[in-house]
Amino acid sequence: MGELRIRDVNVFLTAPNGIDLVVVKIETSDPDIYGLGCATFTQRVFAVKAAIEDYLKPFLIGKDPARIEDIWQSASVSGYWRSGPIMNNALSGIDMALWDIKGKVANLPVYELLGGKCREGIPLYRHADGADEHEVEENVRKLMEDGYQYIRCQMGMYGGSGTTDTKLINTIYEKSKKVSPKASPIGALPGVYFDPEAYSKSIVGLFEHLRHTIGWGVEFIHDIHERLAPIEAVRLAKNLEPYQLYYLEDPVSPENLDWLQMMRQQTATPIAMGELFTHVNEWKPLITTKLIDFIRCHVSTVGGITPARKIAILSELNGVRTAWHGPGDISPIGVAANLHLDYASPNFGIQEWTVLTEELHNVFPGAPTVEKGYAYANDRPGLGVDFNEELAKKYPVNGEIPQWTLARTPDGTAVKP
Repeated sequence: MGELRIRDVNVFLTAPNGIDLVVVKIETSDPDIYGLGCATFTQRVFAVKAAIEDYLKPFLIGKDPARIEDIWQSASVSGYWRSGPIMNNALSGIDMALWDIKGKVANLPVYELLGGKCREGIPLYRHADGADEHEVEENVRKLMEDGYQYIRCQMGMYGGSGTTDTKLINTIYEKSKKVSPKASPIGALPGVYFDPEAYSKSIVGLFEHLRHTIGWGVEFIHDIHERLAPIEAVRLAKNLEPYQLYYLEDPVSPENLDWLQMMRQQTATPIAMGELFTHVNEWKPLITTKLIDFIRCHVSTVGGITPARKIAILSELNGVRTAWHGPGDISPIGVAANLHLDYASPNFGIQEWTVLTEELHNVFPGAPTVEKGYAYANDRPGLGVDFNEELAKKYPVNGEIPQWTLARTPDGTAVKP
């Protein structure tokens, strides 16, 4: 492989499932060997594309694709300021593509290069939402019938979303009648409104209902999504203790990580954090001081497989399990990268899963498959996923900021989504 060189780097934007995706293709001096990576920062796809084409591509041309670590280290500091989400995602697309190439050259799947399988299939969790506890229960049962043993339960998504226009917000938890929704002031600005107080008061009742009706034969997860004041998150974690969640996700924002020490001192509810992390100083102290139980990084936002495997190893040494972020806004290439890391990590905990549609499978042949609550990556060399460039053109990106990020509380205050 010493004579192999990077010949070209191309970036593709596509949205087969209505969600903007960024795909990177690295071509080598051998026309039969190329690598694919996921660089999706779905709210900033054009910025990531420009970062790759204008800066990383000239930096990479002519380099040896086998030198993944050297390329990652040198590229990450090539702009001096580092570890932001745009450049990290750009770097991730490059990094995944290089691992894909290395696997193809070695004629091995990437998980073999990471040490080999620790398990044959990857247990998944799916999302069950509903307007009230009965609707959530119905959706949980449907997922259990499909073989899922881990289920994230929400009621009204992240605290109950309202309208996205200037109308007064009077529909939050309308069906559940758990608490009365608050009205918004006249002239309230557009956004997706939610009521944190109403939300926190209703969730304990949701899990009380689910344990009473469904029992203890399934693992439950809940995502606060940083939508509560830190002290309210502490109180909710304590109040949920009797229902033994598998974990409570994102109880605070990255700006309020110091509150996790208080939470740890007051409750045994397992904590998962990390999908918003971009810098090593965000995850490192939480792992080494045992303030979290599951690390939830978005693999492309931390820079790809190279840093993620280091995070997994650091977590293993500190008794923390992995639970990589798995939303709809990563490509099947990124999904495969998650699974290859999952296969090779002895401290794997659980993998979040969003259904891959027929359109995604068509654009990304070889995408991972699911059977009875377990995901399976194929055994092809590299990451095992290909990319149909011509078909991808039929699904142009939107490029707009999604509505769900424009979060507001009932009085109209803009808050973290």
